Amino acid sequence: MSIHNIYRLIFKIWRKKRFQLFCRILHPEITDTLLDVGGYPDEWTQYPRVVANIDVLNVHQITWDAGQAPEYRIRALVGNGCALTLADKSYDIGFSNSVIEHVGAWEQQCAFAAEISRVCHQLWIQTPAYECPIEPHFIAPMVHWLPLGLRKFVARWLTPWGWLWRPDQQTVDNEVASIRLLTKREFKSLFPDCTIYTERLLGILPKSYIAVRQREIAK
Repeated sequence: MSIHNIYRLIFKIWRKKRFQLFCRILHPEITDTLLDVGGYPDEWTQYPRVVANIDVLNVHQITWDAGQAPEYRIRALVGNGCALTLADKSYDIGFSNSVIEHVGAWEQQCAFAAEISRVCHQLWIQTPAYECPIEPHFIAPMVHWLPLGLRKFVARWLTPWGWLWRPDQQTVDNEVASIRLLTKREFKSLFPDCTIYTERLLGILPKSYIAVRQREIAK
């Protein structure tokens, strides 16, 4: 098994556990409508159908044939998660997995949080933890704690991401600049009416945070 396949397997296992946690905590109903900001249709079709409709929204057009899995009733939309052109509380559930750390600076992250909170009753928003010593995008320790210039060098030459994908300097610069991990305190301030759950690595280290606004709180 190649190292690429090992990474895919690890992330698939983590996502499966997170989906199970999502069902256990949020209790989605088969009549619910769900907005997934930044996700992809095939991330839903690998699990049992749990809601009535899913709208997957990205800043770029994605290729999706709804006829591949008509029972899931998934639509692919184009839009900006920081400026949603959707009505208040037009979805039962707002879902986002590892997206808010990519939307830009703190101001854009605030806008993203405000918009998905406005549009959706319930929330399930996940993001990697700044406090975790392993940076998940570059798959290496402490990269995100370094100054920007050093971070670019280390990301390209001293991480599995750099070794495997061999990006050019512009790609490295863009990738490093596109990621702003959030501390637990920052994340909580973005979602003040949510419960913050902490996923842990090896049962000890904070791996990621999940902001959850449940049905009873929303109503």
